[in-house]
Amino acid sequence: MHAPSLTRAKVMTLAIGIPGGALFYLVNLPLPWMLGAMSTTTIAALCGVRIAMMPNLRSAFIAILGVMLGSAFTPDVVKGFVVWLGSFGWLGIYIVVATLGVWLFYRRLAQYDPVTAYFAAAPGGLNEMTLAGGAFGGDEGRISMSHAARILIAVFVLSFGYRWFGGYAPVATGTPAAAGGTIDWFDWLLLGGCGVVGYVVARALRIPAYMLVGPMVLSAIVHATGLTHSRPPVWLVAAAQVVAGAMVGTRFDGVSPRVVGKALVLAVVATAILLVLAVLFGEAVESTLGIPFAAALLAFSPGGLAEMSLIALSLDVDAAYVSSHHIVRIFTIVLLAPVVFRLFSRSR
Repeated sequence: MHAPSLTRAKVMTLAIGIPGGALFYLVNLPLPWMLGAMSTTTIAALCGVRIAMMPNLRSAFIAILGVMLGSAFTPDVVKGFVVWLGSFGWLGIYIVVATLGVWLFYRRLAQYDPVTAYFAAAPGGLNEMTLAGGAFGGDEGRISMSHAARILIAVFVLSFGYRWFGGYAPVATGTPAAAGGTIDWFDWLLLGGCGVVGYVVARALRIPAYMLVGPMVLSAIVHATGLTHSRPPVWLVAAAQVVAGAMVGTRFDGVSPRVVGKALVLAVVATAILLVLAVLFGEAVESTLGIPFAAALLAFSPGGLAEMSLIALSLDVDAAYVSSHHIVRIFTIVLLAPVVFRLFSRSR
């Protein structure tokens, strides 16, 4: 794709995603700005419209989302952090069981080769698992499509499931009402500094999901210590939702509907396995630790870090708990999945 057409494709992504978010908002659908943008860009991509990912814009808005998530780490939340340690233990067991269950599905029923099945089954780390799988000789296309389709399905199922079966209604425009207050110049500088410095430092340290994790950690520190109680305004977080949703849709650009259809069918089964396990582990966390099931389910669900965190924000579920678990999940998978596969291959 030449430079002019690439620029046109990027502009087209927003031109399609923004009206989709607005439409979902007008008809009062859950998580409207992200789901709307995700829906319209995905449909456009499957219809042959050229759309393209905008990494710099995505990074900027994901950093804003990270600052927003960090604001959930109030002093009261930090006091209860010790309870989460047991939940992290359950999460480790979930990762092992979920990876094994989906790996068996991709190997026995989908007939994927062992490498592709393993890295497609890992519940997290789309970019990292695609690169690692390719390095070990797996099919990068299948791995990438498996993860992208799983995120797409999980976001829709959970957003509408919480609305229809859980009785959760979206708050404001998908963010807690407290995010809509006025912000003075000092808080703007503080929040902006968290976003910029957190992004730069986390990127330099090569931290997974650095664009979100770095700003979130710094924001959590300034909010937990009481330096500020402000959050990014609602309109800015809504814009971040549009960009995050549109970027999911761009992953289907240039892929034939037949390939996407097959990937979606397989992803439906894989996502169902992961969601059933998330429900079981969510029940276990609630019964053993007293953490609400609504938060535990989102924390263990097989969506992306940004997407699951946005759902938590939109429903005013414990976003700090949910995002922390997804960060731990991604770190664990990115760091250990290639090592475990290498050891397993040697043992065979």
